[in-house]
Amino acid sequence: MRKPLLLALGFAAVLGTGVSAQGFYSSPPERQPATERPAALREVRLDQKLNEQLPLDAMFKDENGRDVALGEYFGKGRPVILALVYYECPMLCTQVLNGVTGALKTLSLDAAKDFDVIALSFDPRETSKLAKAKKIAYMGRYGRPGTEHGWHFLTGSQEAIARVTNAVGFRYTFDESIGQFAHGALITVLTPDARISRYLYGIDYGGRDLRLALVEASNGAIATPVDRALLYCYHWDPTTGRYGFVVMNLVRGAGILTLLGFGTFIAMSLRRERRAARAEART
Repeated sequence: MRKPLLLALGFAAVLGTGVSAQGFYSSPPERQPATERPAALREVRLDQKLNEQLPLDAMFKDENGRDVALGEYFGKGRPVILALVYYECPMLCTQVLNGVTGALKTLSLDAAKDFDVIALSFDPRETSKLAKAKKIAYMGRYGRPGTEHGWHFLTGSQEAIARVTNAVGFRYTFDESIGQFAHGALITVLTPDARISRYLYGIDYGGRDLRLALVEASNGAIATPVDRALLYCYHWDPTTGRYGFVVMNLVRGAGILTLLGFGTFIAMSLRRERRAARAEART
């Protein structure tokens, strides 16, 4: 009984800390109410603009450094998935791209044949070199040879970026104090003529949902507005001693899962010892 007892005491000690960021990291005292949205997130939102057409004449550079008009990726009879990200994002942008790629891998549809994917960086400082590295990484993850012409990783000027983000209704801000963007997590599914057909929120896109969105968009269908909370991307803020909304929720979720797993292990250990003790007593 000694080992399970020690584990139980340790479990109780962990529970006593509470499931919060302070339970895992030392941090300065909080300086704002937990329910108050950080200043950098107050302007972050999505203004749904279903049926809005993207600016086809907006100029960008592709992953090879070639000047391209956005319209080059439309008018081919295929729907397009647009992911507004930035390539050096420390958090959600990678998860958005991972989520898209993972969902597409479950489909029988192929990029360059049935749809296109555009990852557009909204950080004007990023270069084609970064875009190229991202494309190589995600083509490897997608793992379907011959589909590279259906994946496009773009960079561009602030003016060109703003034209696209405004058309999508994608509102984000840049926090000078930590050098990061605050933004939401979503993808936009576009019709073959570059009209907004549907928004898919978050970082986990079900294969069935994405397939349906692509089929509808290919037929020119426009979804109805939905009321969904954006998943925010925001890093640890040393001035307030708090994590952003997403990271705090991830920390809490990981803590809860850890505690549940720990508790299950202790319960099973105690049960096994009781059974062993009863068997020994009988013999």
